Amino acid sequence: QVRLVESGGGSVQAGGSLRLSCAAFGDTYRRNCMGWFRQAPGKEREGVARIYRSGGGEYYADSVKGRFTISQDNAKNTVYLQMNSLKPEDTAMYYCAADSYCGALASDFRYWGQGTQVTVSS
Repeated sequence: QVRLVESGGGSVQAGGSLRLSCAAFGDTYRRNCMGWFRQAPGKEREGVARIYRSGGGEYYADSVKGRFTISQDNAKNTVYLQMNSLKPEDTAMYYCAADSYCGALASDFRYWGQGTQVTVSS
């Protein structure tokens, strides 16, 4: 099994930065791919960024390219999402997800964290 624990959310003004962390526990092969998703009220959960443990397969949603960076520290079993130049439209619950491979959809990931709220005010 895999357990994911997010931290680092909060409230920030537009233009600010936050760094989310996701500590992963459990079978390594089940979390070969780590991703970040977000869900705003009334909207579907959308993929933000994902990466393989090997460092390959890095992906970003168009809406966050150039502003967000996904990274990992395999020694600490932790994945990060550095979010810069935040906009009000980035406001959402952010979730860490994991699975054996990097699918494009939320339904492709079996393991999820509890989520951490990010609120960006204008």
